[in-house]
Amino acid sequence: MLSYRHAFHAGNHADVLKHAVVVQLLEHLTQKDKAFWYIDTHAGAGLYALDHAYAQKKAEFETGISRIWQAAADGQTLPPFLDEFLDQVRAQNPDGNLRHYPGSPWLAWQMLRDQDRLRLFELHSTEIQVLRDNFRGAGRKVMLYDGDGFNGIKAILPPPPRRALVLIDPSYEDKQDYARTVQALEDSLERFATGVYAIWYPQVQRRESTQLPAQLMRLPLKSWLHVTLTVKHPVEGGLGLHGSGMFIVNPPWRLKATIEEAMPLLVDLLGQDAGAGYTLESLDN
Repeated sequence: MLSYRHAFHAGNHADVLKHAVVVQLLEHLTQKDKAFWYIDTHAGAGLYALDHAYAQKKAEFETGISRIWQAAADGQTLPPFLDEFLDQVRAQNPDGNLRHYPGSPWLAWQMLRDQDRLRLFELHSTEIQVLRDNFRGAGRKVMLYDGDGFNGIKAILPPPPRRALVLIDPSYEDKQDYARTVQALEDSLERFATGVYAIWYPQVQRRESTQLPAQLMRLPLKSWLHVTLTVKHPVEGGLGLHGSGMFIVNPPWRLKATIEEAMPLLVDLLGQDAGAGYTLESLDN
């Protein structure tokens, strides 16, 4: 797990889905004046250079954010779910050339207000240093934790303002991350039942991956939203990423319609073969 560097995958199709959802959740939370916390269990480096050797090695962004960027450049009208996310990416590329990609912590940093706070966990020794460099001078608004986010969030929930978005997005290179994700959500809800939780997971040919959504749905949740984006058929006999999912607990009531409007276009833009598609389901009590 500690060998994982997200810079190799920055801006890929899974990032597009995850970060478009995160932007919508942040938009919702900033509509009220009351402060909230953004908490990220696996923050990564926060901000990525797409012209760096890491990102260029696999160039996964070319089949992810680059396609959204180009569609807008070509004059295609994007639904709010994609356009509002793309606005945040544009903020890091003011010259109109796509060179920088904001991860979840940086999106939150751009969108949070003076009264809001960021709490970021990262276990990888190199990534936490890059994260520190990126947030140097941010002041008390941002606190970085060099450690395991699964365990770390126990000490900071519930947050003082009793409002928060908690993103749980490990790499899942260690298959134990699937069970730990379920446990982390269950423990967090006992401490802070009214928080908004967003769980990202990969679609790979692994039993733990296919079982994770059902395990999350079996928790005692009042409301949830589950969206998946599949971009291609699974590679026969392989563990390559063919899609991803986002499971949101206590979602804003308008989020489903916002996502539903955009998913057919997202499939068209990011789909790689006839296996591309999406699912969207929810529970509202």
